[in-house]
Amino acid sequence: MWLLNSSIGKKLIMSISGLFLILFLVFHLCMNIAAVFSGEAYNVICGLLGSNWYALLGTLVLAAGVVVHFVYAIILTLQNRKARGNDRYAINARPKGVEWASQNMLVLGLIVIVGLGLHLVNFWAKMQLPELMHNMGMHADTLTLAYAANGVYHIQNTFSNPVYVVLYLIWLGALWFHLTHGFWSSMQSLGWNNKVWINRWKCISNIYSTIVVLGFALVVVVFFVKTLICGGAC
Repeated sequence: MWLLNSSIGKKLIMSISGLFLILFLVFHLCMNIAAVFSGEAYNVICGLLGSNWYALLGTLVLAAGVVVHFVYAIILTLQNRKARGNDRYAINARPKGVEWASQNMLVLGLIVIVGLGLHLVNFWAKMQLPELMHNMGMHADTLTLAYAANGVYHIQNTFSNPVYVVLYLIWLGALWFHLTHGFWSSMQSLGWNNKVWINRWKCISNIYSTIVVLGFALVVVVFFVKTLICGGAC
């Protein structure tokens, strides 16, 4: 099948899955930023999502998107390295006009995946998973279940730890570089490859990536500062 076997088809799949994840980040940011202004509002959102069928369906679709994007990124990287052969060792300097992020997308992607794993452990495993286990009749820790819908508690508990703060900020830095290149590159793969539109998409990519990453970083920093000032009680 052309879509699965050709290089262009693989790039198309990776681009579409990447754009889907980009849209999800907007939704996730809109939800998380609420915690900065109103803990009650954020907890209401967490309660509405929980382990409802639509939230579970969204989680499965998101997981599928991450897996597809990551797998095809590895396939294309290995394919490109094989095509270049020994030539990739001949040049150490970055070619003129080639972005640093472009040459390090796989490494940046790996950092993003590791950060995602950390995020799942700190939040999903303590929020949606216990509710899901409870609804399926499986044993779930009573205390963990009691705090499952208390998103603010988990945010404060996570970002009161300076180690997590540093790790999350590093993760967000890698995400920024990954997005600034990945966004416009996806649009190029989808056919927006003329000089005028590529320059526009690069500008949009930088603006989008900066807003998203600063938004998530704001949540991290605000809750860390709250811990320093008043132990998270204010």
